[in-house]
Amino acid sequence: MLEIAVDLLWLRPRKVGGTEFYIRNLLDGFLQLKEPFRLFLLVSKDNRESLAHYAADARIEMLETNVVSANIAGRILWQFFCQNRFLRRKGIRKCFVPVYCRPLFNGGITYVNVIHDLQAAHYPEYHPFHEIAYSRLCWWLDTHLSRHLIAISDWVREDIISRYGIRPEKITTIYNPITVKAEETAPFGRLSKRYHIEDQGYYYTIAQLIPHKNLDTIIEVMGQIKDRAVNLPKKLLISGVGGKNQEKLQAQIAKRGLQDEVILTGFVENDERNSLYKHSRAFLFPSVFEGFGMPPVEAMLFGTVVIATDRTCIPEVTQGKANYVKDPYDVEEWIRLMQNPVNRVAEVDFSVYEQMRLTRKYYELLVEMFHNVFTM
Repeated sequence: MLEIAVDLLWLRPRKVGGTEFYIRNLLDGFLQLKEPFRLFLLVSKDNRESLAHYAADARIEMLETNVVSANIAGRILWQFFCQNRFLRRKGIRKCFVPVYCRPLFNGGITYVNVIHDLQAAHYPEYHPFHEIAYSRLCWWLDTHLSRHLIAISDWVREDIISRYGIRPEKITTIYNPITVKAEETAPFGRLSKRYHIEDQGYYYTIAQLIPHKNLDTIIEVMGQIKDRAVNLPKKLLISGVGGKNQEKLQAQIAKRGLQDEVILTGFVENDERNSLYKHSRAFLFPSVFEGFGMPPVEAMLFGTVVIATDRTCIPEVTQGKANYVKDPYDVEEWIRLMQNPVNRVAEVDFSVYEQMRLTRKYYELLVEMFHNVFTM
């Protein structure tokens, strides 16, 4: 039977973007499994409540620590120097970490880690030195000390193999599970009044407000559409948790006089997000770096046209069925594609993102990796 700890100390509810959706989708999948398992969720004082409902299943137990996930430095130190001892005292020798962070040493614990991307290695200019140093340390530990690694796309897998020279058999690609319920949509009339939008009369995007998401380019696109009276919708909604670029984007919006045209919605609940996907003219995804990129796939699940860049894993994950901008920073290219997008959503094989299919892949891989590790 699979019996493991799942490290969730890194999870700051509504603060970590796509990784939170990923792990919640995966845990929801485990609840539906018929195969035998026991999960011990390693949680912090300030994320326990948001995860408590999983413990209603008898196969899942919460292990609360003294960690406060919002105190990132404190969490890292506890993980480096205390986590192994904590797990050993609980009689646990196997730990699955859905992200790249982990203790400095194995300390009698076998680890399997997920690496979502090596973004700080590609764009160090967007990160302070301590973040780069921590990321690189953890990636080195993952590749050298963890039993096995999981990458969330083939592009990420090849990036890790190339950068760290690890054996290909040590890393497995498993896509992120995507769970979007077609019936889970908020009344559009409510959103229409709130944001002053009409059906098919706006563009939509979801992203953290950080530089590599390239939101400043599509804000300028909207400015050009307004200035030149281009025959396209004049409204753009951007949903996502705050980031280091938020003030800069707000200043850009104000400077261009786009306060009525470009709306930063902040975090939106799933039903509102789904309704905004469904009723938008197109979903714009200007990001220049992604490890997976769930929002374009979610948008296509609602039949929405997607216009995205052709960078990193985006063509892979969208199966080549979106409309791709070759130069992510070219405002004119964006406008041309927005004028004549092609809808190829009907050609997408959505089964590759199916929750239970991917949950079983995780289950089978974890059983295989932990099969000869014994719990005391």
